Amino acid sequence: MKNKINANVMLNAYPDSLGGTLNEITGLLSLDELKDAFGAFYILPSVFNTDLDRGFSVIDYELNDLLARRDDLERLKALGIEFKFDFILNHGSVLSPQFQDLLQKGGNSIYKDFFIDWNKFWTGYGTMTEEGYIQPEEKYIRDMFFRKKGLPILMVRFPNGEEVPYWNTFYQKVSYPKIDPQDIMKMTKIQYLTAEKLSSQINEILESEQSLKAVNWGDHVEDKETILEFIEGSRRYLGQMDLNINSPLVWDFYKETLARLADYGATIVRLDAFAYAPKKPGERNFLNDPDTWDLLNDIQKLAEPLNITLLPEIHSKYEEKIYELLAQKGYMTYDFFLPGLIINAFESQSKKVLESWARELTTKNIRTVNMLGCHDGIPLLDLKGLLKEEEIQQLIDTVVERGGLVKDLHGQKNVYYQVNATYYSALGENDMRMLLARAIQLFMPGKPQVWYLDLFAGVNDYEAVKASGVGGHKEINRTNLNREAIKSGLKKEIVKRQLALLKFRNTFPAFGFDSTMHIEDEQQNQLTWSWQKEGYRAVLKADLISLEFSVEGFQPDGCKTFNFKLK
Repeated sequence: MKNKINANVMLNAYPDSLGGTLNEITGLLSLDELKDAFGAFYILPSVFNTDLDRGFSVIDYELNDLLARRDDLERLKALGIEFKFDFILNHGSVLSPQFQDLLQKGGNSIYKDFFIDWNKFWTGYGTMTEEGYIQPEEKYIRDMFFRKKGLPILMVRFPNGEEVPYWNTFYQKVSYPKIDPQDIMKMTKIQYLTAEKLSSQINEILESEQSLKAVNWGDHVEDKETILEFIEGSRRYLGQMDLNINSPLVWDFYKETLARLADYGATIVRLDAFAYAPKKPGERNFLNDPDTWDLLNDIQKLAEPLNITLLPEIHSKYEEKIYELLAQKGYMTYDFFLPGLIINAFESQSKKVLESWARELTTKNIRTVNMLGCHDGIPLLDLKGLLKEEEIQQLIDTVVERGGLVKDLHGQKNVYYQVNATYYSALGENDMRMLLARAIQLFMPGKPQVWYLDLFAGVNDYEAVKASGVGGHKEINRTNLNREAIKSGLKKEIVKRQLALLKFRNTFPAFGFDSTMHIEDEQQNQLTWSWQKEGYRAVLKADLISLEFSVEGFQPDGCKTFNFKLK
């Protein structure tokens, strides 16, 4: 088993989710209302120096000085809080020191192979295009999964004017500052009014993201190359550039980053997008077997001396059994199935699939981090093979009827991926369902992870979606709460009752990865689950129709220590 980890409850939030800074969250966790509710904190990666994707485009792993300080982490540690951080293996920001060195020095940069030069990668496997990149033969890319239209390329301009394509799986944006008439006058003999007209035309084309081939040069074709050279030399980039795992410098970076996260206090490191990192012509570029597992094993060798437990993040269909393979290899895995299974249990008023999944986790000794909501959507693709197709569709329809937004699989139509909604809204904004869902989560095998907005019974935030424009669907479940919202939220019964359950789960000795779970056979709508360890026993009894439930805790001498009933 790869490093030991406890099963206490983990808060999940951005550093600015609750009060605006990590300092505010530290103060919140110090309050009596939240004392003992959490033993760990998954701080999302905007805690680092990042630019895009709400933190998942990392410039470097220094703390974001607007949101977090080193003493915030020390104060959290003093409260008994352990940390889970993200490490993005597949890519880094265009603004990273490594990529900026590449932009400044071109082929003379020591980091020229730190990222994946597309043409070097595909040499001998395709044909060079007029645009300057190799188009791979179909047989070499048919098993590859590209997350956006076209080839995953960012054309990078070197100081000598050479255009070099680099592999870019995720976000990219190329922009140009406006050209001024005086810029044109300095480099040519064009008069001011003509330069003003020409600059206006160029800026309009750039703003509409058209090709500069659309510029009408009129009588100044002889100045075309000079002006284009100036424009291209001022090109600006944003994006997440894929790292070349065959580069020794990348492995130095991996080692240094894990050491830094350990120094911050990390006990769990979530490996984001790691399954995209291994790439070979003609093979899959996601979950490439065996290269994915070789990479994971090599990262484990770096993590183990640091007492870091790795949590590989992989979304895959239940029927593919990747979660089971990870467990067999000794790793923790995400329980991406639970959020949908709980909603399905409520809607069908049947425990059948949910209970079957709980039994599988215990019998196969699969260690999970589980959740209800999170910074992403409610997973659907993962359920394929665990629920019937019509059950998954019914789940989609139900959450959409309650205001959720469907996210198809990276732009592919009719391929479900996730529904974006707060979990409270996905449950119909029903307090009874929210509390029972929380109780079920806390009695499932695994380490419970609690999304801050679920705790405060947050509802779908359509204004945030609208303000974020294209691709802003995830903001429906990322509302930042200010001090007043937190203060009023702590007075709500739905929040108080969740906190009572969390404190019991986090402190009562019956729970743990080395505990025993017992599932009693009842009617299809009745749950009776118990956990036991060293004489301590915790019992959940619930009715999926009436939503009535109780939670009890028993000490070794048989006395109750906790009694929670909801009617």
